[in-house]
Amino acid sequence: MLDVGVLSIQGAVSEHVERLEQTFELLGISGRVHLIRNASDIDGLDGLVLPGGESTTISKNLVKCGLFESIKARILEESLPVFGTCAGCVLLSSRVVDDKKGVNVFSAMSMETRRNAFGSQCFSFEHDIEVDGFDSSFPAVFIRAPIIEKVWDDCSVIARFEKNIVGAMQKKFLALSFHPELTDDLRFHQFFVEKL
Repeated sequence: MLDVGVLSIQGAVSEHVERLEQTFELLGISGRVHLIRNASDIDGLDGLVLPGGESTTISKNLVKCGLFESIKARILEESLPVFGTCAGCVLLSSRVVDDKKGVNVFSAMSMETRRNAFGSQCFSFEHDIEVDGFDSSFPAVFIRAPIIEKVWDDCSVIARFEKNIVGAMQKKFLALSFHPELTDDLRFHQFFVEKL
């Protein structure tokens, strides 16, 4: 039985839950999805999804409810694979270049991010992008999306939009600038679940 959590502070929580449940069914895996709101909720998890939302708000609430330190401890001991989308991508990074509000990051991945790199919500867009390892393009949905400015060490780029890095992976961590949960394409959720 796989137990996967979805951080339930803000963002497209229900969409991630639905995509994970569809992925379990597609792969024929016995799995449960848990809504994560408190520090004790991460005990026994096999993986965690950090959805999009507003990275400053999410990080402050993570600290406030005691979840930040609990998740960070599991990340440091490399016992919790994490999949971050949009704001979740920012939270997985080591540095945020335009951070004036003090976003708490997990430093799980050797990468630097820039928040809202494509502009405000009115500049949201969809675009097919090429992804390493996928046999066809992925319909990426960008909403107030960050970009990954640079990566180092063994963090590898897996997706770009034009010249911008919008997807990276390192060890047990997967970060995307966009929202795969807002599409019917399960390939990223499948990729994450298959690594657990």
